[in-house]
Amino acid sequence: MDALTRISPHVWQVPFPVGHVYLVALRGDGYAAIDTGLPGSAPAVLDALAALGAAPAALRQIVLTHCHIDHMGSAADLAAATGARVLAGALDAPCITGAQPAPEPCHSPAEQVLHESLVAGFAASGRPPLRPVPVDTALHEGDTLDDWPEPVRVLHVPGHTPGGIALYLPESGLLFPGDVIGTDPAGTQVVLGPFNVDRAAAVASFRRLAALDGLETVCVPHGVPLRTGARAALAAATPETDWL
Repeated sequence: MDALTRISPHVWQVPFPVGHVYLVALRGDGYAAIDTGLPGSAPAVLDALAALGAAPAALRQIVLTHCHIDHMGSAADLAAATGARVLAGALDAPCITGAQPAPEPCHSPAEQVLHESLVAGFAASGRPPLRPVPVDTALHEGDTLDDWPEPVRVLHVPGHTPGGIALYLPESGLLFPGDVIGTDPAGTQVVLGPFNVDRAAAVASFRRLAALDGLETVCVPHGVPLRTGARAALAAATPETDWL
C-alpha cells in the first residue's frame, strides 16, 4: 500500500496495486470503508485508520460494491477485527456470504488475456484464500446510509455483477462507482470496467452514472481517481468499444 491520498474533506483513498479501498469519515468518531481489497489487505487498511488517528473499532461500516475477490477479499478479516457492519447489494449478498458462487464473467479476448495475467499474479503472491462474510444489511436502489457526512444515494448498477452498487453523494458530486468505471494507470482515459457478466447492462450502468447531475469526483477502484472534470471525462468515454 502507498500513502493515503485525501480526496475530499471526508474521504481518503487507501491505494493498492489491485483494488483501492476508500475510507469515509462518518458523523461522530467513526469511518466507513468502501470495499476491502484482496485477501490479506486488512492490516494495511487498519494501518490507514491508525494514520488517521482511529482505532480498529472506529470502522463502523464496510460497504461492498460487489462480490469480486479484489473488493470483498478482506471483508471477513476487517469485520472480525473491528466489529463493523457489512453492507452490500441485495443480489450480490448470497455470493458474499458463500451461499452461492459468483457468476462467471463473459470475457472478450482482450479481457481473457488480462484475466489470466491477474490470476497468475494472485497465485504467485501467496495470498490467503477468500473467506465469505455475513452481510448485515442488503442494499437496494434508493436506499440511504446512516451517519455519512452528507446524504448518500445507493444506486443499483448491474452488469459487472448482478447486484453491483454505486454510492453517490449529490451535495459534493462524489461517486463511488464500483467496477462499472475505471481509468488507465495514468488517469487520462476513462473506461468500462472489464470482466462483466452482462456487458450490455454494464454499459447501460456506465452511461447512467456518467449522466448524474453535479458529478465532480469519481473514486474508481482501479486506476486514478477523477478529481476534476469528471462529468466531461465520462461523457467523452466510449464504453461500448472498450475491451473488444
